[in-house]
Amino acid sequence: MTKVYVPRDMAALAVGAKRVLAAIEKEAAARGEAIQIVRNGSRGLLWLEPLVEVETPEGRIGYGNVKPSDVPSLFDAGFLRGGAHPLSIGKVEEHPYWAKQTRVTFERVGVIDPVNLDDYVAHGGGQGLAKAFEIGPAKVIEEVTKSGLRGRGGAGFPAGIKWKTVADAPADRRYVVTNADEGDSGTFADRMVMEGDPFVLIEGMTICGYAIGASKGFIYLRAEYPQCAEVLTEALEAARKAGWLGPNVRGSGFAFDIELRIGAGAYVCGEETSLLESLEGKRGIVRAKPPLPAHVGFMSRPTVVNNVLTLATAPAILAKGGEYYASLGVGRSRGTMPLQIAGNVKFGGLYETPFGLTLGEIVNDIGGGSLSGRPVRAVQCGGPLGAYVPPSLFDTPFDYEAFQKHDSLIGHGGLVVFDDTVDMAQMARFGMEFCAIESCGKCTPCRIGSTRGVETIDRIVEGVDVEANIELLSDLCHTMKFGSLCALGGFAPYPVESALRHYPEDFRKATLPAAAE
Repeated sequence: MTKVYVPRDMAALAVGAKRVLAAIEKEAAARGEAIQIVRNGSRGLLWLEPLVEVETPEGRIGYGNVKPSDVPSLFDAGFLRGGAHPLSIGKVEEHPYWAKQTRVTFERVGVIDPVNLDDYVAHGGGQGLAKAFEIGPAKVIEEVTKSGLRGRGGAGFPAGIKWKTVADAPADRRYVVTNADEGDSGTFADRMVMEGDPFVLIEGMTICGYAIGASKGFIYLRAEYPQCAEVLTEALEAARKAGWLGPNVRGSGFAFDIELRIGAGAYVCGEETSLLESLEGKRGIVRAKPPLPAHVGFMSRPTVVNNVLTLATAPAILAKGGEYYASLGVGRSRGTMPLQIAGNVKFGGLYETPFGLTLGEIVNDIGGGSLSGRPVRAVQCGGPLGAYVPPSLFDTPFDYEAFQKHDSLIGHGGLVVFDDTVDMAQMARFGMEFCAIESCGKCTPCRIGSTRGVETIDRIVEGVDVEANIELLSDLCHTMKFGSLCALGGFAPYPVESALRHYPEDFRKATLPAAAE
């Protein structure tokens, strides 16, 4: 029986994967062909979705951009045996976009059946947890520290130090919380790993719980990811049935379980203290720090709050060793980063690679430049609160410190590309407006500053007292940056300041005709 892989990832479903699946099943039945359908995650070659794969003795052969109307011709071409067809991309694992990656966190994403625990184990799953039980909690934290893994949510705080802080905090109980409130525009890595390899997150949380002495974990998932919730629910049930969660995890004597909680759609709940408030059933507003969640977190207990990717990387670190992971990357940015390439770009998708590629290599070589064919004018790095980077800085290596030197952020690894038709004054306005809409309202710089920022940009665009208003906007950005309680208000100035710095002409358009006269 031939295995046919049709992704259940949301990106594939959005472009018709479910209709393609129905067409394949109908055509196979009509022709008397025996097939086994596997609903895998996405490989991350998103411009090729729906990407249907067929298992052959030579390897898995891929067919990209498949539509239901293509299915009869695929069968005519003998695609169940890897037959030639205009939609064929050959062996998926030899496709340059895939073959050039260094997949660590995403090693199994798109490859396995995401809710089949046996498939997970057959592809190396579970080795990290087995190693953790073998070496004990203290050594687990040592390995994570040695790896140089930093929080992948955007802040880049060393994961091993956070875990040790929680483990050392005196308490009657501790918690592990996965921040799966992935709300940044242009980011989708968390969703992809949860939909394509949910057991790696479950394993990573269990490793963390074992290391810090926690018996309970939560996944705080954004409401806008219903497909993700479905896959996670199936995976959690399968893990409990197989003894991977519960009172005696894999016969180790260690008790640990995970609860899935769905957020209510507030962007600010991606901030860890707002998330904890929401998790406790309260309105999602930020807490003043200190105390840090590592000391006073969920229900006032020491809590590790880590991003999905941070925890999903822990199994590979334990299985392959901290030194292996630390051998990848540059400077203080160790390991790999799943780049999420989006916007006006030819080859949008997820590309996992060690830190250190230049921004130009990512946008032009991997992403293929703009989809429109026009020159790239800006790349927003790190979500809607990230800075806009011009092509003149495309030689900047993708690592935390190199970006900080240019007053920019790598954030969660999201990159949104714009061509030369973009109006950067309007993009700056969008950044401020986004903050005004999403602000929790607790601190004045964020709540009032973002609204005043929108009004000031509007006056600049209308040509009202432009230079004085630009000075006022810069002053406002400074106040928000250093006076806000959390990263929402504190980072909102990044897109505005970078637009002012790199694209000053876009803020003075209204004055140009008068100057010309």
